[in-house]
Amino acid sequence: MNGPATGAGPLAGVRVADLTSVVMGPLATQILGDLGAEVTLIEGRGIDTNRLMGPGPHPQLSGVVLNLLRNKRSITLDIKHPEGRRALLRLAATCDVFVTNVRPAGLARAGLAYDDVRAVRPDVIYCSAHGFRQGSSRQDDPAYDDIIQAATGLADAARLQTGTPALAPTILADKVCGLTIAYAVCAALVQRARTGRGQHLEIPMDDTMAAFILAEHGAAAIPRPPLGPAGYPRILTPNRRPQRTLDGWIHVLPYARRHYDALFGAAGRTELVGDQRYATGRALIANADFLYRCTQEVMATRTTAEWLTFCRDRDIPVTEVATLEDLVAALPEEEHPVAGTYKVIPPPVRFADGPTPVRRPAPLIGQHTDEVLGELGYRPEEIEALRVSGAIPPPPEE
Repeated sequence: MNGPATGAGPLAGVRVADLTSVVMGPLATQILGDLGAEVTLIEGRGIDTNRLMGPGPHPQLSGVVLNLLRNKRSITLDIKHPEGRRALLRLAATCDVFVTNVRPAGLARAGLAYDDVRAVRPDVIYCSAHGFRQGSSRQDDPAYDDIIQAATGLADAARLQTGTPALAPTILADKVCGLTIAYAVCAALVQRARTGRGQHLEIPMDDTMAAFILAEHGAAAIPRPPLGPAGYPRILTPNRRPQRTLDGWIHVLPYARRHYDALFGAAGRTELVGDQRYATGRALIANADFLYRCTQEVMATRTTAEWLTFCRDRDIPVTEVATLEDLVAALPEEEHPVAGTYKVIPPPVRFADGPTPVRRPAPLIGQHTDEVLGELGYRPEEIEALRVSGAIPPPPEE
């Protein structure tokens, strides 16, 4: 790989074939596109769920995909059709990376497994992300975010905190696994640059999320023999939550003895100042539930603005509780050629020579089919023949 042109992004020149759907895979390829890669999204018959996730300004453009599908071109191919498969492999032969979250059995039936793609692109980085590791007893099971949250301890962590298993109020598994796909692909590209060899990456959601939650919740259960049950107590206390003030909500996190001394003294809780239950780091962790309860009581004595000033003056970690609407309102705006004005979720990593967040707006389904196939050497009459044969599916009914 050659180095990127200034301002083009660190992955400029990298071509990605994106055979993914819903959020996990598309988020990963959005990140790769934001980093400068040229991403071609392969869509099939119908409309992917992500295009329907909530209202949007166009039947194919939900508020979700205006950001999720940016920096991508979209083509439509029926990969079950022999000519559709052949066209996809022709595209794959030009790509450095092939990302898919189609289940392996389906890929094998379609003739798009790793060996099939490697046959046309020997140094390809082929990344398959699915629910459960191949070779496991659940390798063919369908998996979605909710299923993986329940299967990997997230729901049980909620039970330990509240008494009832619950799912996170966000598609946490999809997004963590999407991030994992992105960093794994980047690492494989670096390795290929050193060795000249591609490889097959497998990202099982089950393994990914188990590793994610056990980073802290393995806790006392990790040593052999175990020193206690799994679960990090400070995180699992039911009193670990934002605190109500006289006029709103705040979250303050005293993290040192001097923080608690200042807060308790300001609230007139002199009996707690210097309490041994927060005298050391170990004491802070061991008595987290008690200290969280005391902090809630203290926060209720003043307004949000008063506490924000007090805590910032004393370097106590604090924030006002932001609403989702607050976050959206703070986003910059862009113009989409079909959707009009929309809010852009900027990439969280800023490169001095990075690209602008949106080089290409989110495409309509199959918007770039003729353009991409033409670049692959298909003549206009051949593209029309693919449409007539069904290898290029008809536009979806909206």
